[in-house]
Amino acid sequence: MPEHTIYRCLGTYKLNDDILVDHKTPVATVTFNRPAENNAISFSMWQGFADLMRNLDADREVRAVVITGSGDRAFSAGANIRDFEDHRSDSVKGRKYNDAVNGALKILTDMSTPTISMINGFAVGGGCELAIATDLRIASENSQLGIPVGRLGISIGHREMRGLVNLVGKGNALYILLSARLLSGQEAFQMRLVNQVVDTSELTQYTYRLAEEISSLAPLSHKVNKLTLRQVQDKPSLEDLTEEEADLPLTQFDTSDYVEGYRAFLEKRRPNFTGE
Repeated sequence: MPEHTIYRCLGTYKLNDDILVDHKTPVATVTFNRPAENNAISFSMWQGFADLMRNLDADREVRAVVITGSGDRAFSAGANIRDFEDHRSDSVKGRKYNDAVNGALKILTDMSTPTISMINGFAVGGGCELAIATDLRIASENSQLGIPVGRLGISIGHREMRGLVNLVGKGNALYILLSARLLSGQEAFQMRLVNQVVDTSELTQYTYRLAEEISSLAPLSHKVNKLTLRQVQDKPSLEDLTEEEADLPLTQFDTSDYVEGYRAFLEKRRPNFTGE
């Protein structure tokens, strides 16, 4: 079995025990499972993570995905330093490694299914960049976030830079990168790096309550809202939108979910959305 092969057993996906998925629909949970190494992400894990998220996004029973780290020390400490000799010792090797990271982050960013990072402890380097690529980030008070690439003499890629700037703005992005400091949960919240900071004891309950609320809403609405947002970011003037792109929000009126939502509102009941 290739190292990044994903298999399913009793509702759970596994990736050589390094990445686990609790497949309890409608909310699935992806867990980086290397607590002894602060859930550092190896080269093969980046590849497997991309396949895993692609599979989850194709599963219509999954309405939201929570991503977290095993243990109480880290969401993810980022790249596995042990990979550097084999995969990042020069620009040729670094290109292949960056392609794997970019591929994983692109799939994560482009997912139709809403994604939430549940951050406890360290979210550093690639771990922070991965959290940035999710739709929402909920952090505990004891979280520490940062991208201290200046300490290693490297820089972040264009995709990671765009995600960071879109979230926190140019000034805060430069502060995070140039200072190489780790931000507390509250500091990250003030910079808009995370959406919410909660007490550590309440992190799990808060995150899953939010995920369940999201999963109860119309999945096609989430899909189109996320796609429209990307179009607005890519074409901020809106003048270059194609006819198909401009008409995208109108497509919702031709869906069964719109009819169900409308009827449920009139009948004062909870809607039953099917994603059609």
